[in-house]
Amino acid sequence: MTDEQLDRRVRDADPYRPEVLAHLDGAAQDLLEEIMSTPILESVTEPPVRRSRPRRRLVGGLASAGVAATVLAVAFGISMVRTDQPGDHQVAPETSSNSEAPGTTSYSAMVLKAAEENPRLLIDQPGWEATHVDGFTKRAGSITYSNGTRHLRMNWYEASEYDGRYEDRLEVSKPEPVQVDRWPGDLFRYSASDFAVMLRPRDGSFIEMRTASAWTRADLDRVLASVVRVDARTWLAALPAEIVTPERVTERAAKVLADVPLPPGFDPATLDIDGVNDPYQFGVRVIGPVGCAWIGEWTRAKKADDHAALQRAAEALRSSHNWKVLQQMDAEGDWPNGFWETADRVAAGDRVGPKMFNPCD
Repeated sequence: MTDEQLDRRVRDADPYRPEVLAHLDGAAQDLLEEIMSTPILESVTEPPVRRSRPRRRLVGGLASAGVAATVLAVAFGISMVRTDQPGDHQVAPETSSNSEAPGTTSYSAMVLKAAEENPRLLIDQPGWEATHVDGFTKRAGSITYSNGTRHLRMNWYEASEYDGRYEDRLEVSKPEPVQVDRWPGDLFRYSASDFAVMLRPRDGSFIEMRTASAWTRADLDRVLASVVRVDARTWLAALPAEIVTPERVTERAAKVLADVPLPPGFDPATLDIDGVNDPYQFGVRVIGPVGCAWIGEWTRAKKADDHAALQRAAEALRSSHNWKVLQQMDAEGDWPNGFWETADRVAAGDRVGPKMFNPCD
């Protein structure tokens, strides 16, 4: 059990919480105040790399978020339980990554930590699938759920950003109170078919949901009523199979770089890729540093008048059009196009300027 889980269970058992005291009469409150001398206080993310000029194709064939909990319960032979705290849908009993029951999916401590450090919301309704995952760190992250032509993107940020973003949304419309799995928030209307929902800060972060394509308020209300916060294992089981979790970084990076020439001195082990990412975002996080290092090598060779090194760097950058990972990513977004444009210009003798796509960013 993690420290965060232990803290949450301690809070759940604490009779001194205000929501519990609200149901007691004055005598009971006085008695509790005499007994409980030390109350337990409940503690109350710039997004990762985004696609430029996105034209991402949302693909199916993924695990349905709506039935994820049911599938997991069947596979594990266990049941879902709901606690009195908002948004605590947990698989019970919960075991550590080192004590899995025979035949169950095993998650490392690193993967579980990545899952536990985000809000872990699922749409518990048939037909909804997780189609895009980005980041999933304690600071920020994003997940998009899709059902046909309707998409709901959930972004979360550090709690310190809440006030500023809330003030910005007040310029969009008057807030309307809503709840998501008993988690209070506000709804803002960009138009009759475009909505945003901001949930209040909790555990150091807050969530903003944004609709994509045509929605009605009735559609949104039905979906919001089906959004639940689940435990880490249930959430992990609902993710697409190709999602890259922290323990898979080394293996997946090796596959991405299989046909990619590496710059002098570049060590893939130094890649700093945390959280949980879909293949597109993982490709950005791997190829970005490689391209940046090749541009740096080209610049060094140019200054040193090292013609052999300059030629090697130029050839490596031009070869990026043949890198398998960029060809795969090109079917989903425009990041490869920006990379190729800059690579070609540098290989032709141009320095990276302020108006050029910069893979180092």
